[in-house]
Amino acid sequence: MLTRDESEQLIQEVLAAYPAEAAEERAKHLAVLDGESREGGCGITANRKSLPGVMTVRGCAYAGSKGVVWGPIKDMIHISHGPVGCGQYSRAGRRNYYVGYTGVNTFGTMNFTSDFQEKDIVFGGDKKLAKLLEEVNTLFPLNKGLSVQSECPVGLIGDDIEAVAKQKSADLGKPVVPVRCEGFRGVSQSLGHHIANDTIRDYILDRPKSGVEVETGPYDVAIIGDYNIGGDAWSSRVLLEEMGLKVVAQWSGDGTLAELERTAKARLNLVHCYRSMNYISRHMEAKYGIPWIEYNFFGPTKIADSLRRIAAQFDAHIQAGAEAVIAKYQPMVDAITSRFRPRLEGKRVMLYVGGLRPRHVIGAYEDLGMEVVGTGYEFGHNDDYERTQDELQSTTLIYDDASEYELERFVERVRPDLIGSGIKEKYVFQKMGVPFRQMHSWDYSGPYHGYDGYALFARDMDLTINNPCWKMMAPPWRQPGVQAA
Repeated sequence: MLTRDESEQLIQEVLAAYPAEAAEERAKHLAVLDGESREGGCGITANRKSLPGVMTVRGCAYAGSKGVVWGPIKDMIHISHGPVGCGQYSRAGRRNYYVGYTGVNTFGTMNFTSDFQEKDIVFGGDKKLAKLLEEVNTLFPLNKGLSVQSECPVGLIGDDIEAVAKQKSADLGKPVVPVRCEGFRGVSQSLGHHIANDTIRDYILDRPKSGVEVETGPYDVAIIGDYNIGGDAWSSRVLLEEMGLKVVAQWSGDGTLAELERTAKARLNLVHCYRSMNYISRHMEAKYGIPWIEYNFFGPTKIADSLRRIAAQFDAHIQAGAEAVIAKYQPMVDAITSRFRPRLEGKRVMLYVGGLRPRHVIGAYEDLGMEVVGTGYEFGHNDDYERTQDELQSTTLIYDDASEYELERFVERVRPDLIGSGIKEKYVFQKMGVPFRQMHSWDYSGPYHGYDGYALFARDMDLTINNPCWKMMAPPWRQPGVQAA
């Protein structure tokens, strides 16, 4: 375990590899957090443009809108408007599980693209888009609406997708939502979340309704910012409904257009991924008076805390229900912890992911006796780091929009027992002989949310760290001739 002085020295060693101007900029994104530095914050600067030439693992605004917010809405068709590459890259990549008949009434894993060619760049793609919307609606008539996810060329040539969407919405008799999420907008996929939230606000929540009143109840809640990766939202929903709440909407994994519309009648919005959905939650609080709270369903400690905080927003009936749920699953939790904690106690973890995970999963690791010694966001904002510092217990490296070089140097010196990051880093660190979990889509496992998810989480961490294959691979610091630190 590195001390604070050693961690700060490591940061300076990494910065020394950069030219002076780049080093000055990257220094704002690297910090060390410990008990002494909490009061003044961690000092990280975030949500800045990545330096050209410094390898980053960020995505773009299109990825934030298509891949995260709009894409998982299962009964709408989401058209990638532009060249085929972006559309293909976004297809079925995040394991947003859903119930339905693909190609009939659900379309989440299908790829719809306008397939821009050179002539479309020269002459514009509005007519092509209009024809595509008509054809798609004819082929899949049970879709409840369509979205147009614009790619970079659409913004560069100035196509008027809003006019096309407005006309086709009238022609088809269903919402057609134009989303100006061209990849070059903003500094990362984070702006794509914001843009997508704004279009849900303008074209779904605030549009004139048919006049049909939605029946409401005193315990109606909406799950916001859970993308049902590996079934996460289902696992969370079980707990909420067992405690007596009624989940009337699920955003956006396994979500529907009707659920989006219904959310404006909920009594409370429960936000899991703050980074992607705080915008729409703030809007609904301001316009409809719906309060919202952030919750965390990773690991039994955070689950129990979140259930109690959620229950505190309601009456004694729901509060008693929350305690009953916690008591019901406690024997299961004890059995899981007693089995896996002895095998994982004292293991150190470094995290580098997006959305909520760099802070939300810390409690789950600690429930298993593990320690997070480094964490950072690919596209976090300053308030993400402010929330993260309260979750950390010891000296921890903090890194924002880290480059591959920085991550490799940190791993070489910190020498964690496990790395949790994305697919771009997976094979780099596995080839270094370091146990790795893909923590964007759970390495094709899951769910990890809820008590059921905790069982899988503990099992997967054990299978990864204690896999005998790592004994057959030598990381650079264990190879002959390399001086031990």
